[in-house]
Amino acid sequence: MNLIQKIALFFELRSFGVSTWFARKMHVDVSRVRLFFIYGSFIALGSPVIIYLIMAFVLEHKHIFKLQRKRKSIWEI
Repeated sequence: MNLIQKIALFFELRSFGVSTWFARKMHVDVSRVRLFFIYGSFIALGSPVIIYLIMAFVLEHKHIFKLQRKRKSIWEI
């Protein structure tokens, strides 16, 4: 394995799944979301990376953000 393959494998194993989660929510291909973050980072001087890290934090700690259960009907208030 060369260095590029090792780096790619490292990031694939350690990724947070943000791109996959966001692509499923938006019903688009995962590769398009990844390309958006890559190109957006070059164009906007890294601000999509900050958005990505915030989304990763929220996904890793979503049990904290889900404090109340969903109600089934209006009568369960």
